[in-house]
Amino acid sequence: MPSPFAPTARIGESFAGEGANAAHTNVVIGRKGGPVETAWATALATPSAGHVPFVTIVRPSVPVKPLTLFVPKAAAEGELHQRATWGSAQAGLARGVADAVQDGLLPAEEADDLLIIAAIWVNPAVDDLDVSFRNQRAAAYEAVRAAVTGTPTVADVLAAAEEGPANPFYAPTSEVLTR
Repeated sequence: MPSPFAPTARIGESFAGEGANAAHTNVVIGRKGGPVETAWATALATPSAGHVPFVTIVRPSVPVKPLTLFVPKAAAEGELHQRATWGSAQAGLARGVADAVQDGLLPAEEADDLLIIAAIWVNPAVDDLDVSFRNQRAAAYEAVRAAVTGTPTVADVLAAAEEGPANPFYAPTSEVLTR
């Protein structure tokens, strides 16, 4: 009998898009009955002000499989940011996870036994729900792919660090990078 997918936990990250409509997604994938289930249930049962985790749905009363917990990194404030968080970003996450199952990254035959925790960044300045959806769909899929394939490798990380760390919010100058 083949060993089950994700016997403990797999972790992935991805960033997609630019500017206010970019998506940053972190995922933890694991099996029911393990530490990911404990974290999943605890997060769902202990919301904090502005950061209320919720079960990701494809449509009302149709949660995505594997069951995926959407954990917002930014409090949803203002009508458009709320619509992006609970609407376009949630829909993008659901579609990205479904795409990963459809493409075989996550085994469909084990989807009922797996859980995903997804920490999602939706910029409060978001201004285009369709772009938000596309970026979240891509980020969700790529975060799952990274978790499944174990990427980036340590060699990838060291090469990127040598080139200089950078993110959409900050890139140090070469002078700052010098030891």
